[in-house]
Amino acid sequence: MQLLPIPAFTDNYIWVLHGTQRALVVDPGEAGGVMDWLKQHGLQLDTILITHHHADHTGGAASLRETTGARVVGPTGEPMPEPLQRVDEGDTVMVLGLPFQVIKVPGHTAGHIAYYCPDVDGKPLLFCGDTLFSGGCGRLFEGTPAQMLNSLDRLSALPDATQVCCTHEYTLANLKFAQAVEPHNTELAAYMAQCQALRTQNFPTLPSSILVEKQINPFLRSRQAAVRQAATVHNPLASNDDVSVFATLRAWKNVFK
Repeated sequence: MQLLPIPAFTDNYIWVLHGTQRALVVDPGEAGGVMDWLKQHGLQLDTILITHHHADHTGGAASLRETTGARVVGPTGEPMPEPLQRVDEGDTVMVLGLPFQVIKVPGHTAGHIAYYCPDVDGKPLLFCGDTLFSGGCGRLFEGTPAQMLNSLDRLSALPDATQVCCTHEYTLANLKFAQAVEPHNTELAAYMAQCQALRTQNFPTLPSSILVEKQINPFLRSRQAAVRQAATVHNPLASNDDVSVFATLRAWKNVFK
């Protein structure tokens, strides 16, 4: 199996996983780039996986379905490009012979889901949409801080080797904020240098891994003493419970420059 991101719009990635003949794509916000790539590589589109309803993740799905006959899979309870297969927490979707477990991860949107496969050529694989980013997490458009914290807890409990395939190239901006929160985190400094080198060459910083994110991502580290202290300094009026600390971090990131 081969895994790669197709760039779209300003900073989106449309993930592709393929064998020798058939492919799946994740969150196709537009169809043209995907069709060009499939034709260039002589592949047939088998399945489209959608994590949530935002247009930059769904906009190309209907055209791709009509052009290729691909199956579309998306979350229950969110507006989707019909017809499609609706899935929810606990469901398993078989794609290209691989079992993808559906994990409900509300926060960014109310019905956001992620797709997790325990073994793709020896490594677990996670398509997490806009819930978990490298060094960050999604904005809370429809969910609550408690929901997002719980969703991230569920993802951080996946095996350390899990490849994290999120759908935006936000990494450097996220790491700038992470360093404001944890300026003495040596793993974070090393990862920043690695990602800067990749972007200098116009390479993607993704996929990341659950292990890396647990070392450098303040939203997965909100219970660490240094992160809690930074949140308290930023907002002395905030409570010091887990959800309040997380909410402080997310509100801080919203205005961070």
